[in-house]
Amino acid sequence: MRCYVLMGVSGCGKSSVGTALSALCNIDFVDGDDLHPRSNIEKMARGTALEDSDRAPWLADVGRTLADHAGPIVIGCSALKKKYRDMIRAHVPEPVHFLHLDAPKDVLAQRVQSRAGHFMPPALLDSQFEALERLDRDEWGGEIDIAKPYAEVVAQSENYVRETLI
Repeated sequence: MRCYVLMGVSGCGKSSVGTALSALCNIDFVDGDDLHPRSNIEKMARGTALEDSDRAPWLADVGRTLADHAGPIVIGCSALKKKYRDMIRAHVPEPVHFLHLDAPKDVLAQRVQSRAGHFMPPALLDSQFEALERLDRDEWGGEIDIAKPYAEVVAQSENYVRETLI
């Protein structure tokens, strides 16, 4: 089994890249947003950033979902801080690979502004960038530049998954 987390701030493409990886690499995709308790979604929809106490049960669910899955799996989850990634890893008996879907703030702000019907308001993007901690050298994974064309983003992500599935 291999576990992958597509991480990054709101609007980076976790859901769309995860869906593409699922089809291309024949692995299951879970959107981490679907694992949030209703109270978290309502809080974010009101424009209030989550506290660590709000995130802890959600991150535990992300980790348990990875651990309980029978085969390779990819989950989209912001996982912005190393301690959040550690909370996910605490539930998984093997390495978790984090692919950080990254771009400059202005690129992501434009993406978030153009999204319709998502619970995460553009006003919370600043708080996400403030919280973001890049992957440390001791973490499995890498960065994907999402300012590049979508097909290239998916291809880079697919290459990483295929190389590590072996």
